[in-house]
Parts: sequence; structure tokens; C-alpha cells
Amino acid sequence: MNLDHLEPLLRAGIDSLGLALGDDIVRRLLDYQALLARWNHTYNLTAVRDPQQMVVRHLLDSLAVLPYVRGPRLADLGTGAGLPGMPLAIAMPGIQVSLVDANGKKVRFLREAIRTLKLDNVKAVQDRMENLGGEFDCITSRALSSVGDMLGAAGHLLATDGIWLALKGQRPEAELAALPPGFAVRAVHALSIPGLGAERHLLVLARAPH
Repeated sequence: MNLDHLEPLLRAGIDSLGLALGDDIVRRLLDYQALLARWNHTYNLTAVRDPQQMVVRHLLDSLAVLPYVRGPRLADLGTGAGLPGMPLAIAMPGIQVSLVDANGKKVRFLREAIRTLKLDNVKAVQDRMENLGGEFDCITSRALSSVGDMLGAAGHLLATDGIWLALKGQRPEAELAALPPGFAVRAVHALSIPGLGAERHLLVLARAPH
């Protein structure tokens, strides 16, 4: 699939987000999207099928998180087709990224994408987040369950000084008011995604100080 016509859209969006990404990264992002579109015909990995909407809703929506990521170990929980974890891993080859999902067909796609794109800083893990071990400096999640449920299931994965970046639509006031003990809201950022006519908020969560 030739996605050359999408490159100007992606580059303009990257510029609008204030990011500086090299040609190799832009090409890999488009290669990832092409692979996702190809697999999507058979495996129904995402409801978004229009290529231009994929650039906006998948690539740019994920890359908007980039300025807030800290390393060197990142886990993207409930990653699905690799969002936002795969675009972040492509854009930040210096960090180690674990893409975690319980869905076998989605993890098979991710492993094929990792192999095809030759991403040696990424691994795909088929598991439920509550069963996962390890510790991560940064955890990302997009459109998962409530903040309280997420932290209850996977808060043990967050390093002592780590941050959890949760992508949401509207600002979830009720969720923010009901965080489980031991966790706190560090910040809430309203994100402006180029081409996306919808609200996006990034919650920055962390362990509460003792």
C-alpha cells in the first residue's frame, strides 16, 4: 500500500504538535500504519479504516503524548493494535517499550510489526495487566477503563517515581475525584490533536508522596 500521499498530512501534524522527528521515523510510522491497515482487513484490529483518519486518530493522537514520556522503561497497557505504544516506540528508539494486551490476534499483529519494522526496543506481551510483573518508569493507556480500575489492576507496575499517562476524551472529573489510596494526580493537560475535532485530555498520575 502506497502511503506517500499521507506523508504531508503526518508531517504537518508533527509540526503542529511542536515535535521534531527525522525522515526515518516518519517513514517507519507510515510503514506501521500500512501494516495495520493491511492486517485490519482480516483481523479487525481497529474501527478506523480511512487512511487519513488513521494518521489523525492513531499516529498523531499517540505522538501528542511524546513530550510527557520518561524512560527508560515504558509499558503500554491494553495496547490493542499498539496505540499509543508503537508510535512512541518508533519515535523514541532509546527507550524499551512493552506492548501489553490479552488479545491473541492483536499481539500476533504486534509481533509481526516489530519484526517487519526491525524494532529492537519493543516487545509484545500477551497477558492481563493485573498478572504482569516488573516495574516501569512510564505507563501509558488509551481508552481503557476508569482511572481507579486501571490503578487497582496495574498500579503495582509503576516505579516509585514513575508516571502513568492516561489518554482520555473529556476531562473525567468523577474519576479524578475517586483515585485509589496511594496515588495522586500530578497534572491534567488538554491536548490539541491536529485534525481531530474532539476533546482529548492527558492525565499524569503518580504515586502519592508518603
